[in-house]
Amino acid sequence: MIQTDILIIGAGPVGLFTVFEAGLLKLKCHLVDALPMPGGQLSEIYPKKPIYDIPGYPSVLAGELVDNLMEQIEPFKPGFTLGERAESIEQVGEKMYQLTTNRGTKIQTPVIAIAAGLGCFEPRKPPIPDIEQFEDKGVDYMVKDPEKFRDKNLLIAGGGDSALDWTIELSNIAKEVILIHRRTSFRGALDSVDKVMELAKSNKVNLITEAQAIGVKGNGVLKEVVIKSKAEGEFIKPVDNFIPLFGLTPKLGPIAEWGLNINKNAIEVDTKDYSTNVPGIYAIGDINTYEGKLKLILCGFHEGTLMVQSAFKYIYPDAKLSFKYTTVAGVNGFEETVKA
Repeated sequence: MIQTDILIIGAGPVGLFTVFEAGLLKLKCHLVDALPMPGGQLSEIYPKKPIYDIPGYPSVLAGELVDNLMEQIEPFKPGFTLGERAESIEQVGEKMYQLTTNRGTKIQTPVIAIAAGLGCFEPRKPPIPDIEQFEDKGVDYMVKDPEKFRDKNLLIAGGGDSALDWTIELSNIAKEVILIHRRTSFRGALDSVDKVMELAKSNKVNLITEAQAIGVKGNGVLKEVVIKSKAEGEFIKPVDNFIPLFGLTPKLGPIAEWGLNINKNAIEVDTKDYSTNVPGIYAIGDINTYEGKLKLILCGFHEGTLMVQSAFKYIYPDAKLSFKYTTVAGVNGFEETVKA
């Protein structure tokens, strides 16, 4: 039986940073994640993708950010249960929950912080006949290692941030990058749109709008993609890789059965402390929803910070909480941060 002060469901960047904030209050954390390694989507989907909106980092690779977060929380010795999914919870005493994973691991805690990102997710696949037979044989729904596409002829489909960002990044190493989008306008960040347009003007990217992929061809591996364009009609494009980036389909999984208020596959929270309707259970990061919600790592860091303050008061209602700046208390010298 594992016992902890705060059980964090999800070992992505928000869950990891929450360990640091909890550690400053001398609260012990244990993290559970269905993935076999910490980092969440940053490790599983795009470890080599640059991130530009982390304070103090003009640019940082997703995998590097995870490494830095792990180094930052090392002094607080969090526990990890990886490769196991949070399955069920039950109340086993006053202010005490017991969580059981799909492999039978049991963890008792007074506070649960759900930082599960998009929950259980899978890529949205385009409705193209026989596309499944080319998955991992030329069809990729995410970019884990850009080096896989060096000197290759690539066709990227999509109009969001992921499609735009990877078009920009892969244009530096691929032999050819074609970006197709069924509209003339894009959903991604304006800066990324401008960069793609500049790359198209300089012939570093072949941009085809009002077009979509309707077929895939090959003999064991992908060789060609059939494109239907408003301007050119149907035509065949030889490619080495087809990368449709239409986002992820989120599924809450077992969390949806825990009695939480759910709104469009996200957990409703009180923005005062990101608590749910169930006492002692909080939701932070992309998994939650509230008016004005922005699904940014930066916002998740803020939510986790406020959450642990509330969690401390929930666990120790009679204790005096005197929070100091880390520059005053020090990461390893925070023994006076919490006073009874």
